[in-house]
This record gives sequence, C-alpha cells and structure tokens, in this order.
Amino acid sequence: MQKQVALITMVSGFLLPLLLPVPLAYADDNRLSIMWWNVENLFDTDDDPVTEDSDFTPGGKKRWTKKKLLLKCMRLSHIIKVVQHQKGSYPDILVLCEVENQQVFNRLLSFLPKNRYKTAYHDSDDPRGIDIALAYDSTSVALDSTFSRKIDLKGKNTRDITLYSFSANSNPFFLLVNHWPSRALDTAWSEPKRLLAAEAARSIIDSLMSTSTHADIVVMGDFNDEPHDRSIREILGATTDKKAFMENPEKKLLNCWGELDEKGSCHFGGRWLKFDQVMVSSGLFDEKGLSLSENAFSCFHIPHMQTGRSARPNATYKGPKYLGGYSDHFPMLFEAITR
Repeated sequence: MQKQVALITMVSGFLLPLLLPVPLAYADDNRLSIMWWNVENLFDTDDDPVTEDSDFTPGGKKRWTKKKLLLKCMRLSHIIKVVQHQKGSYPDILVLCEVENQQVFNRLLSFLPKNRYKTAYHDSDDPRGIDIALAYDSTSVALDSTFSRKIDLKGKNTRDITLYSFSANSNPFFLLVNHWPSRALDTAWSEPKRLLAAEAARSIIDSLMSTSTHADIVVMGDFNDEPHDRSIREILGATTDKKAFMENPEKKLLNCWGELDEKGSCHFGGRWLKFDQVMVSSGLFDEKGLSLSENAFSCFHIPHMQTGRSARPNATYKGPKYLGGYSDHFPMLFEAITR
C-alpha cells in the first residue's frame, strides 16, 4: 500500500513541488540505520577569518546568501524526511560530510520535526573549515567514546578520521568516518595523500581487531577513491567480492558496492564514480552483536535529486554557477540488525 506525500514549499520565489509515492514503513527496535551523505558545502553565510570560506558569503564568488542557505536546508531535510517516511523513523545515526560548523548543522537538524538527535560534532583543521558532522538518536543508540586521528600531510591540513564507539541494544559497535583528500589538480599527484589517509584508517581498524577479531566495525565516508583503487583494495583490505570475503575474512572488509546495482554515488567529468562507500568487518557475519539485514546497503535517490540524461545528482553549484539543487553526491544508507 502506498501513501501519497505532498509537499509544496515556497521559499522567497522558489517553488518546490514534491509529490512522491512513498511506501510507508514502520520502525523496528531491532534495526540500526545509518545515513552517510556528502551534502556539498553546507556553509553559513559569515566569513570566518580562520578558514578559507570567503567564497560562501554574500559578497564571495558563490554569492552565498541566507535565502540560498535556507533553500539548501529545506532540500536536504526533505530527503532525510523521505528516508524517515520510507523506513518508519529517522536514521539512528546521521553523518553529513562538508558541513562548516556546529551552528549550521544544528540549523539543518531544526528542519527535522520531532527528531531526537544529539550531536557529536568534531572540528577538523581543514583549510576550508569543512567537517564531518554526526548526530545520533540517543533513544536507540548510546555514544560511549570518540577518537580522532589527524593525517600527516607534511604540514598541510585535511579532515581528521574519527572513530565513534556506540552501543545498540547493549551491543557495542564502531563507526569510522572518513573524508579523504580530494583529486584536485591531478589524480596521480593527489593519490599519495589518500594512501596516507588509508594507512591511518587501517591502523585504527587493526587496533580494534587486535582487541577483538570479531569487533563489529562499519567504515564509511567519501574516500575520493573507488573500490578498485589501491587505497581501498590494498591498504584498507576491502573487497566487493562477498564470496572471497567469506572464504578469508580475517582483517578484511566487505565493500558494499559489490551488493549494489548502481552506477555510482557522484558524477564528475562525464562519468559515474563510487567515491562514497560503506564497508563492514567480519564481525557483522558472526552470530553475535550486529548483523546485516536483507538489502543492508543502498545508494538513495528520488527523481527530484536527479538531473540530465544521466540522472546525475542535482547539485547546488556547478563551478561558480548556482543551480539550486540538493548535492553533487547521493547519500548511502546502511542497515543492521541488533540481536
């Protein structure tokens, strides 16, 4: 049975007709859901003298205004609400990439009615001031601790890798979030930076597995590399081949893209890319703690998030040109069962 969801919003001249046939689902106390989304430059409109954010001000190159920020928050929150309607509840853990600060993150969360989120915001030393922002439903998961690792790029700053230790229904699990250095200028030139990020992430995973080989670990992020690239395949030890993974799971990770029939999560240079990834440890395949639900992974999109013949993500900007879309990435959804 389907329920029609009609949302028509006017924001200072912007009309948003959003009529969606969405299957209504109901929340399950034994299910844990996590949403990852690179939301493409969620900045406030103020010029922070400490960071390189002047482009995202009313007088900057992007002509970033309060009206555009308001529309951006409404668009992003709409998609989270569509996920909430389909799944029966908001994601238990919401992880957003490219968020400028705690204040603008809180503003976005304020557009989600009756949410029960608490935030665990970590400021990185990224030159542009963008961070990975995390919110969690404290009625379904408990945050036990956090740990962040800086990546040594010989004096140049980038986003930290952060480990969150959670528990759900008394089952402990770890969430490792990443936003690795971009492919700006040249892929080969920038690759060593991502290899260093991969080594940092792998050292955290190894430390967890040295304590418990059956630790439930979820690794997610925008890696700016694809599943077949050396950083993911060799250093992180992640494979899209589930059969090979199950035959030799020790210290390996299963990359969710092997389970998905999707072209990618983002579209640049005329081709699809699988930069946004979710990977899991072998602990999710034993009989304890977390385990994968059926169709545990998805790259989420609805027609309003897509544009052009390729149905690529409907971005907010293309270079300096304002398009008014959602983001240049699609979100990734992950779901597990807690025993």
